[in-house]
Amino acid sequence: MNNEPFTFHIDPTPTLPTRRCRFMARVLGWALSYGNYALALFIWWKSDWFIAIGTLLLGFILFGILRSKLRNDSIPPAQREYEYTDYAIATWYLSRNTCFTISTPTE
Repeated sequence: MNNEPFTFHIDPTPTLPTRRCRFMARVLGWALSYGNYALALFIWWKSDWFIAIGTLLLGFILFGILRSKLRNDSIPPAQREYEYTDYAIATWYLSRNTCFTISTPTE
């Protein structure tokens, strides 16, 4: 039997190298957090409040699916059980797919 303690390593949220990447992470994090409300307000302004409420409810589902898709594509599998903010999810996603600061995970 192995009596050595298991050391669990958590990778920190990566830092993005350029100002452009950090700006894209802020915009994507804002869109994940408040994009649903902005879309519903725009629909309310252009159409009717009843349609805006339906768009808001449907948006909760669609933005939740988008958030979980970005989270599962970018955060390492061992760390997916932890809670991350929308900005952290955007940072992980952009560092793996656009800014290339860390390599893709191998499972």
